[in-house]
Amino acid sequence: MASTTRRPSRVAKLPPRERILDAAEELFQSEGIRRVGVQAIAERAETTKMAIYRHFETKDALVAEWLRIVAADYQAAFDRVETAYPGRPREQILGLARFIAEGLPALSHRGCPFVNSLAELPDRSHPARQVIEEHKAHQTRRLVGMCTEARLPDPEQAAAEITFLLEGAQVSTQNGSIDQAGDRLMRIVEGILDRHGTPRAPSRMTTD
Repeated sequence: MASTTRRPSRVAKLPPRERILDAAEELFQSEGIRRVGVQAIAERAETTKMAIYRHFETKDALVAEWLRIVAADYQAAFDRVETAYPGRPREQILGLARFIAEGLPALSHRGCPFVNSLAELPDRSHPARQVIEEHKAHQTRRLVGMCTEARLPDPEQAAAEITFLLEGAQVSTQNGSIDQAGDRLMRIVEGILDRHGTPRAPSRMTTD
C-alpha cells in the first residue's frame, strides 16, 4: 500500500544515524535510489561518507533501512485503525482505505516509495527489495485477517480485490490518469465490502 508522511527536516537536532536516514529519505524520494550517491547523502545530512559507513555497511543497507521505516508507517496505520475501531473490522478496512486516500495528493508529486523502489531494484535478492516483499506479504495477511473477522464468505478474494484497488489508486494518482482518486477509492472499497458481505435478511411484510 502506499503513502508515507515525510518526517520533518530537523537535521541540526537529530543524532547522526537519524540525520543520515532523514537525508536519505528526502533524496531517495525526490531523485531516486540509483541517482543518489553516498556523498550527496552525506552533504545533505551534514556529515561524512565515513560516518555513513560507520552506521550502514553499504548503500544497499541504508536503502533497506529506509524502506523498513516506510513499511513501519504503513503497519502503524493497521495498528491505529484496530485501536480506533475495536471489534469493527469493516470500519477498520475503511479506515485503511481512508489512510491511503488521504495520502494520494502527496503521491502525485513523488510517487509511492515502494513502487518507485521496485522499478529501480530488479534483482530480487537485493536486501531492500526483500524488505518490500516481506512488508507486502505481512500487509496482505493482516488485511485477510480483517476480512475474516468481518465474516466475509471469501476473505482472501476480498482482500485481493481491495489490495489491487489500493495499489492501483496509488499508481493512477502518480500518472495522473484518474481524477478524484481518493473519493472513488472509498466508494469502490465500500462496494467490495457490500458485495462480499453476508446478504441481508429480507424485510418482513406486514398485513393489517
